[in-house]
Amino acid sequence: MQLTYTCLRCLTRQSHRTFSRVNACNGVAVASRSLTAVNPRRSHHERQATFHTLAARSKPAAQAERVFEDVAYEPRSPADAEAAANSTPILEPDDLFHPFSSSPTPEIRKRAAFIKHNAYCPHPSHHQTRIATSPLDLESRKTSSTLPPQHVSFECPDCGIPVYCSEGHWADDYEQHLEICGTLREINEDDHDLHSGRHFAEFEYPGSQLEEALINLTSWDTLLYTRQFRAISDMRNLRQATKLLTYPTTIGSILHELSPYNIRQGGRLTTEGLKSLSALRYTLHPPPSGAGPGIKGLRPSSPPCRIFVLGARAESSLPRDVWNQLSHMFSRALLHVLLIGPEAMRGRDGEFPLPARTPHNPWGTIIEDRFSYGMKISTIVDYFHTIHRTGYFAPYDPYFDAFVLFHPGLGHPASSHEWEETLPMLLETKVPIIATGFNEWDMQRDREWVAEKCRGEYDVLLEPGENRFRSLRWDLDDRDPSEI
Repeated sequence: MQLTYTCLRCLTRQSHRTFSRVNACNGVAVASRSLTAVNPRRSHHERQATFHTLAARSKPAAQAERVFEDVAYEPRSPADAEAAANSTPILEPDDLFHPFSSSPTPEIRKRAAFIKHNAYCPHPSHHQTRIATSPLDLESRKTSSTLPPQHVSFECPDCGIPVYCSEGHWADDYEQHLEICGTLREINEDDHDLHSGRHFAEFEYPGSQLEEALINLTSWDTLLYTRQFRAISDMRNLRQATKLLTYPTTIGSILHELSPYNIRQGGRLTTEGLKSLSALRYTLHPPPSGAGPGIKGLRPSSPPCRIFVLGARAESSLPRDVWNQLSHMFSRALLHVLLIGPEAMRGRDGEFPLPARTPHNPWGTIIEDRFSYGMKISTIVDYFHTIHRTGYFAPYDPYFDAFVLFHPGLGHPASSHEWEETLPMLLETKVPIIATGFNEWDMQRDREWVAEKCRGEYDVLLEPGENRFRSLRWDLDDRDPSEI
């Protein structure tokens, strides 16, 4: 009698293969293109903490009365996936460029109307509509203007996006517009690709990583290959995939023991950074404990490592299969991702109704713990400094905790006042802080602001530089299309 056999590697991939739906979002900020990390000064005795206190601090979240499951990104059945793969696309790959106002997609036509109603012409003859945020900001050219501000209405025939108030101003400023026209056209085609109706194979995520198979964090290509993603041969597909994966991968690339950032020349990691991150890596990469099924396989385990994502916006609405990729990078560790910020549930009211604040759940925390064995996600719609004052998250431990700030705008005039109260509290915890920025100028402005407000109270762990796992896709600011 002949028996069939499926190897463990194939069986693992088949059991974890899921199909995620991704909703296009208007005006979502692209993930950071540069990053750095800072850490407050601390002594060795300040790093002491016991497992008992850490276990006690996690009880309130674990005993919350209402626990919600993630239903918005529920994996599709094989029949639905096959139907999606065989469906006829609305737009073919060679027919993705359309002017926004005459797009075959209603959502993009609405977006064009929003841009025309809110964005202003960047021609230097108009008066300023806001304070210039950098020397590269087109608003800085409006020094001797005579015309009043005017909303954009003319769509560039090359990029299809409303950028100027008239054809005359577009032609007069064409040399300046030419610097971003190619990028805007790429954005146009990528947005239409999301609405094309094709099957997005790049949004199929692999399951857990085999213990014997190490991941390579040198670049996006090596990571996707060693994590056994489906082969991506088209740059547009790669841009769509990296826009989502950049959030968990940026965190993992810094905290992982195989991180590309090191203390070698050009590695950007400082001596203080090596000391700080070594503590976290010790917890995230524990030695094999011999645990297994049954009573004989029971072993004590450490509490989960907490990753506080402060000022959460776009990252809070990511499909949970995307966040789960961070858990697969640390297969032996338990992770607890806390998404904290007043906009943490923006646009998700229909997905999760906010629970009432009760003595058992004082901050109305939404807990998602059913989608992965090694990860739990908690969402809190409030400011971190408000919660920190109550001692709800105490104690903090450099071996188990890290703060992440995705492009927070620490030095931006519109948001710096919100961080002025929070930053000293973060430094008091003696926990590593990872901060990213949109570009080099944004990162430099944030560094100068931190140096001014907290001079001498922190150490630089990672020298500022380009994020190896930045999003390869550009996104559009609907209120200022010229600012990308």
